[in-house]
Amino acid sequence: QVQLVESGGGLVQAGGSLRLSCAASGRTFSSYAMGWFRQAPGKDREFVAAISSIGGSTYYADSVKGRFTISRDNAKGTVYLQMNTLKPEDTAVYYCAAGRGLAVIVTSSRYDYWGQGTQVTVSS
Repeated sequence: QVQLVESGGGLVQAGGSLRLSCAASGRTFSSYAMGWFRQAPGKDREFVAAISSIGGSTYYADSVKGRFTISRDNAKGTVYLQMNTLKPEDTAVYYCAAGRGLAVIVTSSRYDYWGQGTQVTVSS
């Protein structure tokens, strides 16, 4: 069982930055690929970024490529999402997820555990 707790969300002006963190419980964090998803009001949850279990590979949605960076610290059991040059359309609840396996996972159905989400609001 893995429990995930996100933090770092908030209100920021367009063009600003935020850093989200997701702390995982358990001693097998390095066995899980990690991902970030987001859900805006009235929209489906969408993929944002993913990282392999040891951090060697990453993958991004086209909408955030070049602005967001996913990283992880396996010693701390934490995955991060650095978000720069934020836009109003980035406003959403952001969720982290953990999936068993080594490789990057893009599909939400392949993730086994989810956090409760953290709100990110970008004002224009």
